[in-house]
Amino acid sequence: MRITFVSNYINHHQIPFCNAMSKLAAQEGGSFFFVQTEPMEQERVRMGWQLQELPEYAHCYYEEEAFCRQLVLDSDVVLFGGCDEEAYIAERLTQGKLVIRYSERLYKTGQWKAISPRGLKKKYRDHTCYRKAPVYLLCAGGYVPSDFHLVHAYPGKMFCWGYFPEKRRYDIEQLLKDKGYRGGTGSSAKIPYLLWAGRMIDWKHPELPLQTAAYLKGQGLTFHMDVIGGGDMEEQMRSLLQELGLEKQVSFLGFRTPQQVREHMERADIYLFTSDRQEGWGAVANEAMNSGCALVADHMIGAVPYLVRHGENGLIYRDGDKEMLFRQAAELVRDADFRKRLGRAAYETVTQRWNAEYAAEKLMVLCDRLLNADAARWRSEEPPAGPLSPCDPAPVIAERKMLPWLIRK
Repeated sequence: MRITFVSNYINHHQIPFCNAMSKLAAQEGGSFFFVQTEPMEQERVRMGWQLQELPEYAHCYYEEEAFCRQLVLDSDVVLFGGCDEEAYIAERLTQGKLVIRYSERLYKTGQWKAISPRGLKKKYRDHTCYRKAPVYLLCAGGYVPSDFHLVHAYPGKMFCWGYFPEKRRYDIEQLLKDKGYRGGTGSSAKIPYLLWAGRMIDWKHPELPLQTAAYLKGQGLTFHMDVIGGGDMEEQMRSLLQELGLEKQVSFLGFRTPQQVREHMERADIYLFTSDRQEGWGAVANEAMNSGCALVADHMIGAVPYLVRHGENGLIYRDGDKEMLFRQAAELVRDADFRKRLGRAAYETVTQRWNAEYAAEKLMVLCDRLLNADAARWRSEEPPAGPLSPCDPAPVIAERKMLPWLIRK
């Protein structure tokens, strides 16, 4: 089986999955290729995302156009996502060959946009018209199925998916034991350590970790928080830090490489993930959970419905409900056993199911099933009742019903 993955550019979030696919394909006598359609934007380069050297299986469309065009046309399976230009797969779609799209949600800023006639026309051209064709969808986020359901696309042909950054193996009990922040010069005592990392832009809400810290301070709790990243709101956040009088409790560390961020996660007790609905997936959730952090996350983040089970491997707060976020953070600061229990279960979630190797194995099975069955008639089964895994049939949950579903789950 030859599988080609077409996306905008390869990065550290995709490398583990691509490496796993390349290895599995070779073991089965097949091959795997990655086609990069554009250079990485400078902001991502500045954040340390760019690879020093492309893997052997990666090819740049803008440097090897004829080779890549033929590769996309001739492969048994093409995975397509991360770029909006349909021309890369247009000829393949015309010939009725198997395509498995992956996508974040269509309506990140609001499902009300589904009523736009111009938008619906494009969604029909790109998606809905293939409802009976061998075109399937990997849903990179729990709100993706609901968005595509609104435009009547991929009925019974949607599967759970996500992003799969590097999975690390730890002695989890030792990792949990080593967590915490050493407070005070020369002090050996550790205090609860909270972490936030990301670009300081409006929809990631960098003000929320600072407001959380102010609440914790007001409750008389001892803790330390590191804030990693920079961006358009950095100066505003530094002013807010001073306004709230948090200079002793909160440190701004600026940009750090992905490796350095993971090192901070390994020491952090609690990870605050405060993005809103515009966070299509949010790979920091995988990384923080893999690092044994107790995750506190907004319920509208794409990764949350698939990764987080409220009160079992993390905590979920209602989108926009700051008080709920504050209370959950305070509960974790106060209760070391609780945060360790969540961190341990979070680690198991990533190492057992939501990782690149497991996702590649499940996807290979799905590809084989689609290639060796009547793909135009094949439909997904009902989602499992228990925890979701990559390539499980994706449940279609309306936005207004998602939070109750998550809390019950």
